[in-house]
Amino acid sequence: MAYWLFKSEPSVYSFGDLMAEPDRTTGWDGVRNYQARNYLRDDVQVGDRVFFYHSNADPPCIAGIAEVVQAGLPDPTAFDLGSDHYDPKSDPDRPTWYQVAIRAVRAIEPPIGLKELGGIPALAGMALLRKGNRLSIQPVTEAEWNAILAMDRSRKQAKR
Repeated sequence: MAYWLFKSEPSVYSFGDLMAEPDRTTGWDGVRNYQARNYLRDDVQVGDRVFFYHSNADPPCIAGIAEVVQAGLPDPTAFDLGSDHYDPKSDPDRPTWYQVAIRAVRAIEPPIGLKELGGIPALAGMALLRKGNRLSIQPVTEAEWNAILAMDRSRKQAKR
């Protein structure tokens, strides 16, 4: 199993939107960056876990946890003339863009903000916290995953 962080602007598609989907599942489409595409096409696998991150939010934060339920397949929005993600250069016989399907597991309440994440020593090397890293699909190490889950648990226990 691998771990990932998927970014979405909540005004476009939020974790709440994912929770409201039938079976809490959606195709993670519309990615138009080659490195992120390569992750989706080659590396993200069924059973992998995902932090759902709200970017361009106030504050940016990890809002939930999802799991991958379908590995990389061609992104149908690349071939859809009516889609904002249509790409006339993408050929169905040799697709350029890929997606995976994810299912919501649970919300992280309250969401964990970017500033909180920056205060966790175990996350010092996390891709999300590196300057200039704007990639929408990012690998997360097992140690980083566990540190964030531990933070979420300790916040919940502190509320009790």
